[in-house]
Amino acid sequence: MRNLIDIMELSTDELKELIERALDIIENPAKYAESCRGKKLATLFFEPSTRTRLSFEAAMYELGGNVIGFSEANSSSAAKGESVADTVRTVGCYADIIAMRHPKEGAPLVATRTAGVPVVNAGDGGHNHPTQTLADLLTIYREKGTFENLTIGLCGDLKFGRTVHSLLCAMSRYAGVRFVLISPEELRVPRYLISDVLEPKGIPYEEVTSLEDAMPKLDVLYMTRVQRERFFNEADYIRLKDTYILTPDKLRTAKQDLAILHPLPRVNEISVAVDDDPRACYFKQVLNGKYMRMALILKLLEVEV
Repeated sequence: MRNLIDIMELSTDELKELIERALDIIENPAKYAESCRGKKLATLFFEPSTRTRLSFEAAMYELGGNVIGFSEANSSSAAKGESVADTVRTVGCYADIIAMRHPKEGAPLVATRTAGVPVVNAGDGGHNHPTQTLADLLTIYREKGTFENLTIGLCGDLKFGRTVHSLLCAMSRYAGVRFVLISPEELRVPRYLISDVLEPKGIPYEEVTSLEDAMPKLDVLYMTRVQRERFFNEADYIRLKDTYILTPDKLRTAKQDLAILHPLPRVNEISVAVDDDPRACYFKQVLNGKYMRMALILKLLEVEV
């Protein structure tokens, strides 16, 4: 039985397999419409979510399966003090696969020990968000046709941004990749990602504070919001939240084939005036997330199509 807690649990061959399956789902949706009939997905979301939860639900419905679960901790027995381990052990009696989001790092890993069915990490605090990374990877692949020899700019909250951490780890395995890490000093990428991922592999990177200076060299720009829920100090959040706002003017020096990604939700870090730019890929990214979650569900449930 396989779980997915960290994107690095999937080999590059498995990522290729998932992407190929997702592309086949896009081309041949009817072929997959009944593939999970009789299967149930449980969505256990102890933290608010729109895209991730609905994407998992849409993915399972489009595979012919059913969905149970809850969308906030207050509507579950967690509000009575039930442990994560007990909750997932109970839900594992009702469902074939669990997608779980939790504000505490490591909670989905704890869940794997008692669930009895595959568990997918749908985001754990500031740690990991592997299925968002699957959406990111499919978007990059569909826009660029490759993962190799790309310069990737990660911009905004690189300290608490779990989507950034997962994407950096995933892309670090491809040849010729370079990173430009764009953030205020207070929100730099955690040092362990530099010392454990980038430096041992000799991956070129630079840490900068100016988005405008970095723009001309980028093939992919991954924007993130500054996350109020990760801050202990409201004053720090207010001071940093508008550090980077992407506007059409800032894109004047960008490459014509730049791919602009954002895990969403956005607050105001990408102007709505950018939405009509053909380089804006963040709503394509949302749709790609559904296809990759469909492919992942099929893989973890070992469904043959």
